[in-house]
Amino acid sequence: MRKFFQEIKADLKFKTAGPGQKLSEPSRAPREKPKAEVAPKPRQAPTDEAQRAAAAALARLEVKPKGGKAPSASQEAIRNQVRKELMAEAAASEKGLSMEEKEQEEEGAAAPSVSGVYFICPLTGTVVRKDQKEKQLREAIQAYFSVDPVAASIMEIHTFNKDREKVRLCVETMAKYLDNIYLHPEEEKYRKIKLQNKVFQERISCLEGTHKFFQAVGFETKTLPVPGQETTEEFYVLKEEVLSRLEDLREHKEQLLSSEPVRAQLHRQLAVFHPSPAAARFELPHDFFSLTAEELCREQRLRTEAVEKASMLRTRAMREKDEQREMRKYNYTLLRVRFPDGYILQGTFYARESVSVLYNFVREALRDDWLPFELLGPGGLKLTDENLAFNECGLVPSALLSLAWDAAVMADVEAAAAEEQRSPLRPELLARAQPLS
Repeated sequence: MRKFFQEIKADLKFKTAGPGQKLSEPSRAPREKPKAEVAPKPRQAPTDEAQRAAAAALARLEVKPKGGKAPSASQEAIRNQVRKELMAEAAASEKGLSMEEKEQEEEGAAAPSVSGVYFICPLTGTVVRKDQKEKQLREAIQAYFSVDPVAASIMEIHTFNKDREKVRLCVETMAKYLDNIYLHPEEEKYRKIKLQNKVFQERISCLEGTHKFFQAVGFETKTLPVPGQETTEEFYVLKEEVLSRLEDLREHKEQLLSSEPVRAQLHRQLAVFHPSPAAARFELPHDFFSLTAEELCREQRLRTEAVEKASMLRTRAMREKDEQREMRKYNYTLLRVRFPDGYILQGTFYARESVSVLYNFVREALRDDWLPFELLGPGGLKLTDENLAFNECGLVPSALLSLAWDAAVMADVEAAAAEEQRSPLRPELLARAQPLS
């Protein structure tokens, strides 16, 4: 019987051995059957059994072995991290969301700390958003022509021509024209300006507001014959009646030389908040960054490069260059100052403003502005050098600071105070206090 089964096995093995091969032929490697490609399965959420097993594993880790050593800090940190991830994953699975979707949902739900960066037009007092300030200035200066055309034209020259060297050269040349008329009113040649003159074209005519200025001070356009030629050209010619008001002409010249660009003032957006544990949480809009929308898309790549740079050796000059570039990234900063009673004062500042500006901002909000105090930055560092800029102190694009009173002075104040302690902030500011979301 055993021989019978051995013959059957040999016959089956012979039939499944494949095609035959002559003894004179070289040996061939056996042909393998192609394996079907298996598509990677998507990662499944942990089953109930897996979650119970993980919980049991955590419970075993938490049991202190008898006579053994206490778990190290690294083991404790690992257990805490695993526990957090399991709890977060379980909460996300209950909502039917992945961990990535849950994080995105949380980020999208956060409201910005401020709605944007705003400016105040110095001519009208209108508050406008950052991207509207240039338009508002133009409209305000244009409207001022009906009040004082000379002053309005000077504002245009100094405000809307960005090349300061060209503006300096322009106003000096224009002042020279007016000075010649004031010093030599009887000389007719000084009362005419050839519009096609090379100096006039290169220094004056190409700048915004210059023609409006000449018209406002009393010049008019005339077509006159060119001496010694049969052609005519256009000139600015001073009106005769202006010669009786030469002092006005001199004042216009001084005003032209001494004026500065009209700049919209940064709106502090002063706000007071009730005590809150969320004081250190900031959500800033894009207005707070000097980067454009396209540059913001490159932030992830820049962060990757920063990690790579941190792992390589760099010279001091290289590190300082990177720090300067990082400082220039922010134009504005949102600062909060927490008082000892928990109230929070918030304001918007330029990133390049000095710490002294913040001290003045806080002092103006106090009920008694003479009380001495110190400001402490993150980590309790005292801001003693008020000449440093916020970006030099690392207080950009946002920071939470603390206010500390002078202990000796406050002890005397409390001893002399007969009434109940009050908040140091001005009452009108406290009336506007709101919860910090």
